[in-house]
Amino acid sequence: MSISLILTQFARIFVGVLFIFSGLIKLNDPLGFSYKLQEYADPQILNLEFIIPYALLLAIILVIVEVVLGVALLLGYQTKAVLWSLLAMIVLFTFLTFYSAYFNKVTDCGCFGDAIPLTPWESFTKDIILLLLIVFLIQNKHWVRPVFSSKPLMAILSIVLLGSVYFGIHVLNHLPAWDFRAYKVGTNIPEAMSYPEDAPQPVVEYQWLFDQNGKEVTVTTMGKYPDVAGSLLSVATKTISQGYEPPIHDFSLEQNGQDFTQELLSEEKLLLIVAYNLSNFEFDSLESLKNLIEKARSYGYLVAGATASGPEEAMDWESALDFPFYFCDETALKTIIRSNPGIVVIERGVIQQKLHWNDMNIFKE
Repeated sequence: MSISLILTQFARIFVGVLFIFSGLIKLNDPLGFSYKLQEYADPQILNLEFIIPYALLLAIILVIVEVVLGVALLLGYQTKAVLWSLLAMIVLFTFLTFYSAYFNKVTDCGCFGDAIPLTPWESFTKDIILLLLIVFLIQNKHWVRPVFSSKPLMAILSIVLLGSVYFGIHVLNHLPAWDFRAYKVGTNIPEAMSYPEDAPQPVVEYQWLFDQNGKEVTVTTMGKYPDVAGSLLSVATKTISQGYEPPIHDFSLEQNGQDFTQELLSEEKLLLIVAYNLSNFEFDSLESLKNLIEKARSYGYLVAGATASGPEEAMDWESALDFPFYFCDETALKTIIRSNPGIVVIERGVIQQKLHWNDMNIFKE
């Protein structure tokens, strides 16, 4: 067996498995991946606002294609077309990760969802490796042969395609099958927001610019004002290391400028209705939601809402649903639960249950 054949089979398995894994992780949470695409499309980044309304559809198509191409490569189906499709996809991903890394615009590309967070440069490095392996496979495509005859290959790929579509639709209408985010069931929110006593502190470099007799001189320190002669012109800072950041760092519940976070998280039983955007509230859920609220109150739950919408809109919903809304960061609410509205059952700060609005009937005491 030639070295070229061995390397080709290794590259084939490595690339195929990685594309399948990456696609399935994102297919588990297509809404989360669509948020990432919206970030890239933002006017401040790539200025592709026209794709924002279609971000979810695009996210689902991309991840399904990713899975199907990975399986097709492993099976050796339509090798030439599959390899060139993989090349086109990895070129797109490499551009996005390079843009993220170089311009520091999107700090997490979402390549492996929330399961394996990567820094932008780590993501770019991973994509470069995949790009080189795919180019190598294209050059040696004669070694990538089908493992079955045509009919079984088509049957397997059809099953993979239909299964991927079904799974994507299922998690969208319920919740991700696996929750890798900081707010998964069992999380103690106050503990996840706290800083350990020995937590690493951020390291910041200060560059002081002085005028010394008409000559500009830069002095670098780690924070202390330098003991040098001359007039200070400016000071610039550069973060060397970020220090410790708790898993949950952007969660708060506020009303009229007052913070109620600790008070609400201290409740023995709290039913939190999360609706990051009240304008996009699913009206089909209203009747079931009212029944759930009545049931929860009979069990002794305090019912409260969390939203990023404005106070006037929140007041209208408070009157309709008969519970108070508290303001919370939109990104935090989208991270907590992939549903609008979504139900989060919290007991003394610990998340006990999370429900999509389609699943309010399975609420348990």
